[in-house]
Amino acid sequence: MKIRHALFACLCLLAAGASLPAFGQTDPSFLLTGTASNFGSYFPSYLANGYFSTMTSPRGTEPDMGYMVAFMDYAKGDIARPAAIPGWSEIDYNPGGGWLNSIRLDPKIFAGYTQTLNMHDGTLSTGYRFDYANKSTDVRVTTFVSQADPHLAATRLTITPQFDGKVQLTFPFRLWSEHQPRFPIATMTGDEMINAVIASGQNLQNKPVPTPDRAAVWYPGHTRILASDGDAKQLLLWLDGQAEQGLHMAEAAAISLPAGIKIDAANLEKGPDKLSLNLTVSVQKGKTYTFTKYIAASRQDWGGDATADVKLAAAARDTGFEHLLARHVAAWHALWKADIVIDGDPKVQQAVHSDLYYLLSNTTVGTAWPMGACALTPGYAGHAFWDSDSWVFPALLLLHPERAKPIVMFRDRTMQPARERAKQYGAKGTMYPWEADPQTGVDNTPHFAYGVFREIHVNADIAIAQWQYYLASGDKAWLKQHGWPVIREIAEFWKSRVSWNAKADRYEIFHVTSPDEAYDDVPNDSFTNAAARKALEIADKAAAVVGATPDPKWAEIAAKMYIPFDEAQQRHLDFDASVPHDKITWMGSSLVWLMYPNLDLPMTPQVRRNDFAFQLQELKTHGDDPNEMMMVMLAVGEAELGDGKAAGDWIQRNLVGFLKPPFNVRTETVANNAGYILATSAGFVQSFVYGLSGLRIEDKGLIEAYPPVLPPSWKSLSLRHVSFRGKRYDISIHRDDAGKVVLTRKEL
Repeated sequence: MKIRHALFACLCLLAAGASLPAFGQTDPSFLLTGTASNFGSYFPSYLANGYFSTMTSPRGTEPDMGYMVAFMDYAKGDIARPAAIPGWSEIDYNPGGGWLNSIRLDPKIFAGYTQTLNMHDGTLSTGYRFDYANKSTDVRVTTFVSQADPHLAATRLTITPQFDGKVQLTFPFRLWSEHQPRFPIATMTGDEMINAVIASGQNLQNKPVPTPDRAAVWYPGHTRILASDGDAKQLLLWLDGQAEQGLHMAEAAAISLPAGIKIDAANLEKGPDKLSLNLTVSVQKGKTYTFTKYIAASRQDWGGDATADVKLAAAARDTGFEHLLARHVAAWHALWKADIVIDGDPKVQQAVHSDLYYLLSNTTVGTAWPMGACALTPGYAGHAFWDSDSWVFPALLLLHPERAKPIVMFRDRTMQPARERAKQYGAKGTMYPWEADPQTGVDNTPHFAYGVFREIHVNADIAIAQWQYYLASGDKAWLKQHGWPVIREIAEFWKSRVSWNAKADRYEIFHVTSPDEAYDDVPNDSFTNAAARKALEIADKAAAVVGATPDPKWAEIAAKMYIPFDEAQQRHLDFDASVPHDKITWMGSSLVWLMYPNLDLPMTPQVRRNDFAFQLQELKTHGDDPNEMMMVMLAVGEAELGDGKAAGDWIQRNLVGFLKPPFNVRTETVANNAGYILATSAGFVQSFVYGLSGLRIEDKGLIEAYPPVLPPSWKSLSLRHVSFRGKRYDISIHRDDAGKVVLTRKEL
């Protein structure tokens, strides 16, 4: 509540006239624009500040679903899933011939259409001439979810009618009905799931743009409205709700009208599907009118109830749109001080900025919430996977450590359910789930995917991330209080999970699912064993830092951990040689993952080349519709091998098909439109931060593990405002006078 009181005081100060910075011209690499040509291929983006969101839609005014951080539905028989909060960004307008949001998208009706996502400012701006039923209106819409004031958002509608007369406007909260059909995914097998989806008239096949895939499975959870009301005279709306068997939430809206406008009628509409303030007003030809909808939102343990939100929304209205927007823009500009800047490839630069935008839009500060696999959307049911620890966390760590920290804090906060899960499977310590509820940390892996309970490398990935945070921050107090307990209990898990092979004098790990998940229940997956070894080595190091006594068994197991290797071919194996490597998968092989920056298994240059050659061969012969995460790893692998041209080619490959127009929404594969997966955005960012740069976070510092590389056509790559152990740096990868690629650091 202290945060909300401070916010309220800040809004009052702004209303009193506090000055704020002006806007400047925006670098084109931060702008993504849709035109009428995208009407048939519009893949929705979202606006978010890490705490709550709204999806986008072409008109800029439609009823769009929004979500709130770790706000989960717990319906009986289902897995936990993000509950859609009442849609808040909608405004509708009727000049007399029909409602704007109901008229078909047609370039003649929406003349001169453009919609721009300004990633530098964090705004969505839409403009067109609405020409229908012999009446024309120039329409401009601007929406943002405040980066400066996390409980606030606003939508501004500006109309310039080309006629005199009366028009109607409506400012609703859209009260979503529960998704149907709803499946008992907590208990359904894969075949049962597929049959149920087919029987419901849906399918799980890949779909063409713009329809996101897997809506039959990753549908939103439900928010029940407990109380709602409004005041037509004060132009206010408010509601209290609750996610199904979950937490409480609230929203409020305050509407501002153009000065001097004539209101012919105003009424409050209350129904099962909509709570709305409806207006009829008189307008004059050629005159411009601006209407603004100010939103305040909260959830249990983050803010108050509807009464508190009404005060916030009303204070925001008193403050005014321009001041709120200026604060929001200034907060985004501060975030962009840490940036990745490419000189030589505008398309790659724009892709990097869109990936950073999506990461930053979903991060919080000072919390212990992870990021859902598909951001603030229902994709992959909003669960926390290893994506958080191994993909998103390293991408943020050097650029925005304060936004990486909640990811490691989540694992500390949810140790108890991980302990209970370890007991369930006969293990010691903590056994974190493959899919964790972001609020409770409890296992919510769908039953039909439960084979991945053997994909236990997540328990090593978590320990590695904890240690990386310590290495990058140098915060020993944090390590002792938060990181060390997580690392210690994960080491205990691995100690209880390995098997001793006396004949071969080595430790092994059986019954594992490979990262190449078609290989389920295999012995000695190389990635898993290598990650487990690193987690055990980390436990020894962390014990020394915090003054604890390490279990001598940790070092013994790490020293004798078996990682399958083919001596004849001088390369690693994916897993034990007893298992045929012959399945068609979307990875082909997982050997390239041994080169993953936060693992980076030590090996000779020749073995590295042999591993990589096998990976490429298998991707061609046993790969199908490669996962975008694999494309990223190939770019990193080529950089580690010192081939800047090949790394650049794979970076270019990451732009083809994966980025859906018009807002560069990344999808899981080219053919499958499962979108918003943050691991893919984070992986692309890692291609630059750790791939081309050759940088690694190690015990002795931020080291240059490999010589840096650049694609031939690039002049330079800059990592700006990098944070490491309390200092800030600008890092430049460029060519010296002799043409050699070099890395230089400048302390700020």
